[in-house]
Amino acid sequence: MPATRRPIALAAAVATVVAIGATALAVPAVASGAAPAEPGAPAAPQLELKDGTLEWGFKESFRKYLLSPVASGKITAADGATQAAANGVFTFTDGTGTYDTGTHATATSFKGSVHFEGHHGVLDIKLSDVKVNTGREAGEITADVTSVTEGKTETRDDVSVADLDLTAVSPGRGENGAMVFKDIPAKLTAAGADAFAGFYPAGTVLDPATLTVTAGKAPTDEPTDEPTNEPTDEPTDEPTDEPTHEPTDEPTDEPTDQPTDEATAQPVLDGNLDWGVKESFRSYVTGPIANGEVELAAGATRPGAAYRFPKATGSFDAKAQTLSAAFEGSVRFLGHEDKGSYVLDLKLSGLEAEIKNGKGTLVADVSTKDRTTHKVSTFKDLAIATLDLPAGELKAKDGVVALKAVPASLTADGTKAFGGMYQAGDALDAVTAAVSLTKDAELPQGGSGSAGGAGGTAGGAGTTGGTDATAGTAGGGSVGGSAGGAGNLASTGADVPAGALMGVAGALAVAGGAAVYFARRRNPANSEA
Repeated sequence: MPATRRPIALAAAVATVVAIGATALAVPAVASGAAPAEPGAPAAPQLELKDGTLEWGFKESFRKYLLSPVASGKITAADGATQAAANGVFTFTDGTGTYDTGTHATATSFKGSVHFEGHHGVLDIKLSDVKVNTGREAGEITADVTSVTEGKTETRDDVSVADLDLTAVSPGRGENGAMVFKDIPAKLTAAGADAFAGFYPAGTVLDPATLTVTAGKAPTDEPTDEPTNEPTDEPTDEPTDEPTHEPTDEPTDEPTDQPTDEATAQPVLDGNLDWGVKESFRSYVTGPIANGEVELAAGATRPGAAYRFPKATGSFDAKAQTLSAAFEGSVRFLGHEDKGSYVLDLKLSGLEAEIKNGKGTLVADVSTKDRTTHKVSTFKDLAIATLDLPAGELKAKDGVVALKAVPASLTADGTKAFGGMYQAGDALDAVTAAVSLTKDAELPQGGSGSAGGAGGTAGGAGTTGGTDATAGTAGGGSVGGSAGGAGNLASTGADVPAGALMGVAGALAVAGGAAVYFARRRNPANSEA
């Protein structure tokens, strides 16, 4: 009989909004451990969900791109959906749905639509009839997708746009007893990538989603005297006071179904990331071979040897030992000028530091120009470097979480950014980062030493860049301090492959040379998405 009683106990917990989050959204339909229904047994009760909202911006960089001069577009939220000020996230309203007490799955539908338009009608995509389906560890956002291509309108219903990861999401309480699941990680699905015409590849990290739901009344076909009559249906050894104690005893019997803590993640309010990319590469770019320069924009500066990327946003969870921080600013490497343009043109922006399960990753959107064909390929949210984190707990001190001179190495995917100049596992400059969790927290000031060494100082003989540390062009010193001479090729850095350097020189002589181009999110500051 306990298998028969359990759905009723869970229903009572959900109906009183004591454990709706732990049951409805934290117990998967496929892995809840619920016993299968006996043949001929009545279907499990369906509980009503009401007054739901979904706050989701799809992808911030996409919104910025649409409103940039490049796309010259617009975004329209309608039919019950709204958009936050300053090109913020969307809120889909009047969510209604059900919670299945047998499978513990939820399905919630929302009102509202969002219309993305850009490039004078070339980009025209509308999302409507947005729905969220969840289990404990996974979920999805679906929508009807309407696109216009060459004047032809096509609508696809219930497209799975985003996958949701609920493994580390804890429920909090909102107004009127609502349960709030804040900042659910989301990634673009293959179907979503196709719906957006391949603008982003499947697996691209999207904006996190925040889901709010409230438990309504149990269905009318649920016997209203169920708790009173339950003891008569139980074996004689079942406690006779079960109805009285059921609501309060259930959570203690099911600790995983009754969270007592609010979500432990704290928002990141500010922060900086100091990184010089790769010392030998900087030296090569600004040395007498490439004879180039380095430009900083969108808030990036050079207070010391490394470039500083400011204004961090994200979250930190000391309990889960996770940190997700995105930084503003861009750095652009230019070299091998040929007929008014640069053969080497490399740009990196919108860096993100991700730490989870003791592993660290540095992410960026990258585009690179093939040295032979000069064709530019783009890679968004590319895991460019792995971070060798120090042993010990990641924690905040005086409201600041800091990482100092963390060794970084190039990933296999990251080699695409350099056009094969370096191999997976090659050392990059160390990463220093600090993020604040409180308004009164003081971030470390001054420059970082994570990118020191030859070529790590601003200016110097043989460079074409200036020494402006706030914007525009930031020079990098040439190795050896002299321009010209036989020793300059060697002094571009011992870990720059000689074959790559000779290949560049030969290509320059024959067809204009090699080029590598970094890029990340296009936004109004740098006209990229």
